[in-house]
Amino acid sequence: MDQLLPVYFERLLESSLDIVIAVDREGQIIFYNDGAYKTLGYTSAEILGKQVTTVYPSLDEARAVKAAMRSGEFGGERGKVKNFETVLVAKSGERIPAAISGSLIYDETGAEIGSIGFLKDLRDIRRRDQLATLGELAVGLAHRVNNPLEVIFNNLDLLSKHLAQILSDEECVVQEERIESIQRELAKIRAIVSRIDEMAHGSHYDTTEYLHGSRMADLGREETLQQQRPEAKPAARALAGLTILVVDDDLGVCYSLRDLLREEGCVVEVATNGLDALKVLARRKVDLVLSDVVMPDLDGYDLYMEVRERYRQTPVVLMTAYFYDKDHVIKRSRLEGLQEVIFKKPVDPDRLKNIILQRCRPELVVTTPAL
Repeated sequence: MDQLLPVYFERLLESSLDIVIAVDREGQIIFYNDGAYKTLGYTSAEILGKQVTTVYPSLDEARAVKAAMRSGEFGGERGKVKNFETVLVAKSGERIPAAISGSLIYDETGAEIGSIGFLKDLRDIRRRDQLATLGELAVGLAHRVNNPLEVIFNNLDLLSKHLAQILSDEECVVQEERIESIQRELAKIRAIVSRIDEMAHGSHYDTTEYLHGSRMADLGREETLQQQRPEAKPAARALAGLTILVVDDDLGVCYSLRDLLREEGCVVEVATNGLDALKVLARRKVDLVLSDVVMPDLDGYDLYMEVRERYRQTPVVLMTAYFYDKDHVIKRSRLEGLQEVIFKKPVDPDRLKNIILQRCRPELVVTTPAL
């Protein structure tokens, strides 16, 4: 049985999925397993007897690994290393990030006769880390872009109404066409930002060929835009007389929604966080609370629960710049009875008005005609 153990352990190392390489004290490779072949591309016949620097990008990199083993700083004791990050070079020339755990090998007298390293290919881990980072950047980008878009959309809507009051019919037609052209292009930007947000939390996405063999994510969704059903326009000033509390930590969004709703005859209060919103509610009655989801102090869920507890008859509508609800704010709110959520900022003005009507004056709601 004792005679079989060396053979068993050698076969165990040989079949390991990780890279296993052993060298003698001159740095010549004396063991090279199947995992190393699959990752680096060299066969045993090609690599055995070669200097270990063959699989490193430089002599300095190989020396850094050996120095880490001897120092004991990266493995808990001298002669060992654990998860020390280095770089290997495959036969193809590709640089492969790897983490090495290994040790120096000594003879019975304590003399150093070589070393063995077990190396983990880090490419998949690095790729997942990069995707996670890109996902976080995409979510942040969606939020940062959607808020300015919200302001632009709302001001275009106001501009369109004012032009109708000061221009002749002929001039108004020309300017309306220009405004509609801007709105169409902005809608494309909104669709692209929405797609980026979806991709940040999706399992896959399509790519298209770009330049010199490079590929880029396919963000095209014009066909989706063309299929969207237009929101029915509510009657002019159907919201007149309603008091609306707008809550958003972006003051620009607050002001643009305030101006939009004031144009409809609403009385509008604004608050930049949930605590300030509760102070407004304590001093005056409002017909509806229109709140962002992600805010400091109190998020949309916390504010909704406070309003439901203190002002049960006051409806709350949540608006969000995200498809992905990381903290389940919307889901938790719906479980507690929330009825309306607007996806997403920038808000469609007509949709916003119809939702407010549904909650405050349902008898005035205009239904969307069938396509």
